[in-house]
Amino acid sequence: MEIGHQKFMVEALKEAQKSLNNGGIPVGALLVKNGEIIGRGHNKRIQLNSSILHAEMDCLENAGRMKSDDYKNCTMYTTLSPCAMCSGAMVLYNIPLVVIGENENFKGPEQYLMDNGVKLINLNLDSCKKMLVTFIQNNPELWNEDIGI
Repeated sequence: MEIGHQKFMVEALKEAQKSLNNGGIPVGALLVKNGEIIGRGHNKRIQLNSSILHAEMDCLENAGRMKSDDYKNCTMYTTLSPCAMCSGAMVLYNIPLVVIGENENFKGPEQYLMDNGVKLINLNLDSCKKMLVTFIQNNPELWNEDIGI
């Protein structure tokens, strides 16, 4: 695994832990531009009674407004395979690379990302899997709500 990917995924996991510590779903994300973190986010659906604040959406919001060309120099790091909503945002903004921590607890429309020119790297990390599987076992109703079941 590339050292940069591991470093940034550790930061995304810290975001997931923040969500968990605040009663939320433990998914975290980072937006990195040219090797610098420009946005951080974590799932805030429960905490803010939001219908859309998945980690990736929170991260994009926290990165702030950018020119479309800026997104082309970004990588999205997320502890979990992104859902259709979050994948759509990444395609919309032409983010060329998405690095995920795992896709066993949930697998979003990864083929859609790739079909739209997004390179996808799955780090398949036990640390990401364990944090989420424990949450899912303890909170199946909240998890099913979050993924739209």
